Amino acid sequence: MALRQALGRGLQLGRGLLWRWLGGGPPAAAAPRPALAAALRPAPPPLQPRSGFFLREAAARLGLRAPGLLLRSRRHWGGPRRLGVALSLGLALLEPALAERRQVAEACQDIQTIFIPRNKPQKNPLGLFRQRGFNLEEYSIGQSIGKGCSAAVYEASTPFAAGYETGTEPRAGGCSRDGGLDGQAAEEGLCHTASWRASFPLAIKMMWNISAGSSSEAILRTMSQELVPASGSAFPGEFGTISSPRKAIFGKTRLTPHPNIVQVIRAFTSRVPLLPGATVDYPDVLPATLNPSGIGHSCTLFLVMKNYPCTLRQYLCERRPNARLSTMMLLQLLEGVDHLVRHGVAHRDLKSDNILVEFDSAGCPWLVITDFGCCLADAEIGLKLPFTSWYVDRGGNSCLMAPEVATAVPGPGMVIDYTQADTWAVGALAYEIFGASNPFYGQGAAALESRSYREEDLPPFPCSAPLEVKELVARLLRRDPRKRLPPRVAANILHLSLWGENILDPKNRRPDPMTGWLLHQSAVTLLMDRLGDGSRVETKLKRCFLANLEYDDLWEAAALLRSWRSAAL
Repeated sequence: MALRQALGRGLQLGRGLLWRWLGGGPPAAAAPRPALAAALRPAPPPLQPRSGFFLREAAARLGLRAPGLLLRSRRHWGGPRRLGVALSLGLALLEPALAERRQVAEACQDIQTIFIPRNKPQKNPLGLFRQRGFNLEEYSIGQSIGKGCSAAVYEASTPFAAGYETGTEPRAGGCSRDGGLDGQAAEEGLCHTASWRASFPLAIKMMWNISAGSSSEAILRTMSQELVPASGSAFPGEFGTISSPRKAIFGKTRLTPHPNIVQVIRAFTSRVPLLPGATVDYPDVLPATLNPSGIGHSCTLFLVMKNYPCTLRQYLCERRPNARLSTMMLLQLLEGVDHLVRHGVAHRDLKSDNILVEFDSAGCPWLVITDFGCCLADAEIGLKLPFTSWYVDRGGNSCLMAPEVATAVPGPGMVIDYTQADTWAVGALAYEIFGASNPFYGQGAAALESRSYREEDLPPFPCSAPLEVKELVARLLRRDPRKRLPPRVAANILHLSLWGENILDPKNRRPDPMTGWLLHQSAVTLLMDRLGDGSRVETKLKRCFLANLEYDDLWEAAALLRSWRSAAL
């Protein structure tokens, strides 16, 4: 953007210089000279063909219709004068291309303005009343969904919440257009684990409180990372302990809602109950009132979210999606990570267990990033963490820890930059999504370590993957974070590869087809929303793309994609 503004300003100044040195001002309609005087005037010295063409072309574009001015002035050019006029002539020749690019950039801004509000998920997707749902007693808690190192998750329901939309369940023959799911898989109840039931549309996450104390303020301060994806209506406000839910809580950044980020619907503190399986699954973290040998406190934090059918790991264990559907899944992760980076948040624990899956009306998977307990979301330092000692937390999941994080050594002034850390983790997860083993998991000679691997040691990407995915993953897994593709550019590459074939001709580098394609995609997406098909995975992905349009990122993605395809020919 700054370069285009500078060139535009330079064009204005250059035009003024050229008018000054060659014509004394903007050209005006001059009286015709008598034919005899014109015939008696000495002929000007001839110009070289290439120089004459250049000057005449520039003069025509600037509106200077008297070539004699150019020819007469050329004999008197000095060094500075020659440089100024040459610059102005060069800018004159660039003007049409700059105008076309400005047109595309303005179209991107207009489209972005339209789709930003359309890309936000519902504020209250399950119909919870505004002043309800802040007490544990209001929920009916069912079976255990799972547990991790810091919390247990249970299915739940409440009388004042709308039922789960049955239309989002997979149906037989789903995803036929993308080839993702077939009828047999849907009939067998793909990704419907025994713990997921439509009668329990909610999930309650109960944090294990060992060191935060029992006061609400202490609990919220200690576990504030879990509140990063909380919606604006998640807090009790005047009915509880948080009076300003829209501001950063205890110095932590608050994420705006995004379709690929989990949404915490309610967040409150309450006494720890004796839930099903507690004495077997996590007896040590229970309070002494429930287990005499337990070391937990009597109160803790509860988070209410939507209940999802399965995790990405469970889905990939049961089904191996085709290349197009896998590309769309990888694209969703990049969209989610791009949203995190834009808001100065690093997840730092991306893995297939921390990615939830739901299905659209055709049975195609939609991915949602969850579990922000290890995230970096400091409102003051952003994505650059001071690493002064080994006691500083670098995040979870050491297997998928980016090289710049895994190899960092603490010391005075040392800082870890997490800007591209989650992007690297997405590159590693791409192997799993496309049906291969994650090269950074396991033991033995076949497993790689992020702190020591070489890029040439990476195993070949699955042959079924498209060329652009292979090239993209290789660049996401570069050891040097400065050489990795930013998540926005990477996401744009996949968008163009999926839906932009008509503008990827290597011989066509003009912006005009890009503008037409963007307008077409916008019209189709708006029409799909109008027809009530806005919940389809393809439509939601296009909304994400159009809501984040930036000309420079889009042009860089198109140029890279063209170069990869040209090199492969």
